[in-house]
Amino acid sequence: MHYLHTMIRITDPEATLRFFELLGLEEVRRIESEKGRFTLIFLAAPGDSNGPGKRANAEVELTYNWPDEGGAAEEYGGGRNFGHLAYRVDNIYETCRRLMDGGVTINRPPRDGHMAFVRTPDNISIELLQADEPLAPAEPWASMPNIGSW
Repeated sequence: MHYLHTMIRITDPEATLRFFELLGLEEVRRIESEKGRFTLIFLAAPGDSNGPGKRANAEVELTYNWPDEGGAAEEYGGGRNFGHLAYRVDNIYETCRRLMDGGVTINRPPRDGHMAFVRTPDNISIELLQADEPLAPAEPWASMPNIGSW
């Protein structure tokens, strides 16, 4: 298992970037999704960076969800601005099976062989991502529905 990032939702990308730059983090990559209407900004400490545009050893993911068509931005209350911890795993199916066998609910099964979400006993969301290429879709994961929120 390899730690990837912690995600937080933000409402003001420029102000948030200024804050984290003052803290000493640097932007290492950015993803804009016109279709999904969001921007992801990945930050890392200077010693953790692997070069521009490349995944760092440990990152903070700033998620900016664009305002709706009317210009209204989502407000985040009750901890909704904290998103999840993310880990890359060698085999997402084996990891999810081990968790399920241990009584953990798979909130977002790895139907795509790439990504799953579970929650800690304190309801903290954990994203699991398949290392390298996604695995071929397989049962029981391919037909398993989402449970709750992730």
